[in-house]
Amino acid sequence: MSETTTPIPEPVPARPWRPEDGPQPQVWTWPKGDRPALWVLSGGRWRYAPVLARQDWVDGSVYYQVEVDLLGGTSVTGQMYRWPQPGLRAARRSSAEPSRTVDEGRQGDMPQGRPRGA
Repeated sequence: MSETTTPIPEPVPARPWRPEDGPQPQVWTWPKGDRPALWVLSGGRWRYAPVLARQDWVDGSVYYQVEVDLLGGTSVTGQMYRWPQPGLRAARRSSAEPSRTVDEGRQGDMPQGRPRGA
């Protein structure tokens, strides 16, 4: 007897929060060098997507804002997804604690000075 598998549906992007949704969500961020990441199913392939932020809505919903190349080329876009969905999987955990404040010291900088050999 053969087993048939149901294909996993691609995740549905979420719309941004609006005032009619209730109080603003709590937003959590991580340092640029230690962000968690998700796998996002797109075009039949799992795409690696670093997390930019997590939003905890007042109704208990959780949303992740990610950077992802949905087509597998070089075009990375920002997407927001409600968690959980079958087309989303945890890819990487951060060792850093998330923060609710924007701390520029944790967000990374452009390198200072001239490149070597210049």
